[in-house]
Amino acid sequence: MKKISFLVILLCFFNGFSQNGLIQSGPMVGYCEMTEAVIWVQTKENAAVKIDYFATDNPSIIFTSDTYNSSKETGFTYHIVLDKLQPGKKYKYAVFINNKKAILPYETSFSSKKLWQWREDAPDFTVALGSCTYINEPEFDRPGKGYGSGYSIFESINSKNPDIMLWGGDNVYLREADWDSKTGIMHRYTHSRSIKEMQPLLAKTQNFAIWDDHDFGPNDSDRSFYNKNLTLEVFKDFWANKSYGMSPEQNEGNYSTFNWGDAQFFLLDDRFFKSPNDRKTGARTLLGDKQFEWLIDALTYSTAPFKIIYFGGQVITTAARFENYSTYPEEKEKLLKEILDNNIKGVLFLSGDRHFSELSKLDRSGTYPLYDWTVSPLTSGVSDSYKEDKNTNKVEESLFAVNNFGIISFSGNKENRQIKLSLYDKDGKELWNKVILKKDLD
Repeated sequence: MKKISFLVILLCFFNGFSQNGLIQSGPMVGYCEMTEAVIWVQTKENAAVKIDYFATDNPSIIFTSDTYNSSKETGFTYHIVLDKLQPGKKYKYAVFINNKKAILPYETSFSSKKLWQWREDAPDFTVALGSCTYINEPEFDRPGKGYGSGYSIFESINSKNPDIMLWGGDNVYLREADWDSKTGIMHRYTHSRSIKEMQPLLAKTQNFAIWDDHDFGPNDSDRSFYNKNLTLEVFKDFWANKSYGMSPEQNEGNYSTFNWGDAQFFLLDDRFFKSPNDRKTGARTLLGDKQFEWLIDALTYSTAPFKIIYFGGQVITTAARFENYSTYPEEKEKLLKEILDNNIKGVLFLSGDRHFSELSKLDRSGTYPLYDWTVSPLTSGVSDSYKEDKNTNKVEESLFAVNNFGIISFSGNKENRQIKLSLYDKDGKELWNKVILKKDLD
C-alpha cells in the first residue's frame, strides 16, 4: 500500500513538472485591484490554462478562474482574470495547464489593493524600477562581446520584495531581424521574457511597463515607424497594464495610469506621437496633443498626494541630449507651466534610457521643487555619456554608472508621510538614497 501511494505521488510530481515544461515564461502578476487581478502566462503551444487561488488567511476556500486558450497569433500568451478577490488580502495561486498543476520552484502570490481611504493612514509599500534590459542572443547580436550581462539583478530585485515593479522602457531590444515582422517582434519578447532569473520576480510582484525606442522599433524611432501598431499589439500581448491609450479600439498610444496606496502613477508614451528628430517644419512634440491633454486632465483630477510620472527619457535635466525632454523645449516648458498653473501638488518624475542613474532637481520660485530620478541600466551596457552632459540640475553624489535598480519606499503616517529613493547595484548593495517628505512636495 505504501509503495502504491509513493508511486502515485511520484507520478503526480512528474506530471506537474511535465506541465511546467509547457510554460515558456511566467506566470507574471499584472494589475491588482480590490476585487480583480490579472495573471499573465506564456506557453509553448496552445493549451487550456486556468488559475486556482486562495486568500492566505482562509486557505480552505479555493477559487478557480475561467479556462483560457490562446493561439500562435498572440504568442500563446494568456491574460487570466481573477475576479473573486476581497480588498487588502494576500493570495497564493497555482497554474493549471490541461487540468494538471504546474510545479514551480518559487513563490506565486499577489495582494489585492487595500481599501484604506476614510478609515486609516495609507499603507506603506515599495516600488522597484529600472530600464534597459538587454538579453544576449549571439545569432542576432552585433559581433563582439555581448551587450547584456548580470541577469542576477532580477533576483536581487526580487529579494527586496517590492509590491510593484515598474519597467521603464527598453525592456526588450528589438534587433534588425525583429522589427520588420510580427514573428520577429514576438520572438524578441519571448526570448527576453524567458530567462530563469526573471521568473521569481514576475510571479509575485505586480508588473507595469512603459516603452522606449527599443521596444517600439529601431533606435531613436518616432511616429513615422511603419510597424508601430504591430509593436503596440505585441506589447499588449506580453504585458498586463490596466489600459493602453484612450481605449483599446483606438489602438493609438501606450499611455495609462493606475494607483496604489496614496500614489497615482502615470505611464507615458514617448514614441507613438513623437515627431522626427530631424524634421524642420511643424510642431515639435514628444507626447502629442491627445496624450498631453489627457495627462494634464488626469493630474488635475487626481487626489493622490504623490503623482509619479514615468517618462522613457529624462525630463528635468538641462543637458539637451539623446532625445530627452530638453530637446523638446517648447513642450517641456508647456508641461511644467501647466503643472504650476493648475497648482498640481506632489509630482515626481521617473525616467530611464541613459545607461546611468542620477537625480535631477528643479527649484521653482514660490512652490515645491520638481525631481526627476533616472534609473538605468538593468542589464544593458553602461554609458559614460554623462561626462559630456551639462546638467546643472543634477543632485550631487547621485550619479552612478553601473548596472542598477531603484526602490521607492512610501512610508509614515499622514502627518509624516515620505518617500525614500534607494539605488542598488546588481548584487543588491545600496549605493545611494534620498528621503523626500510629502510636505516638501506641497
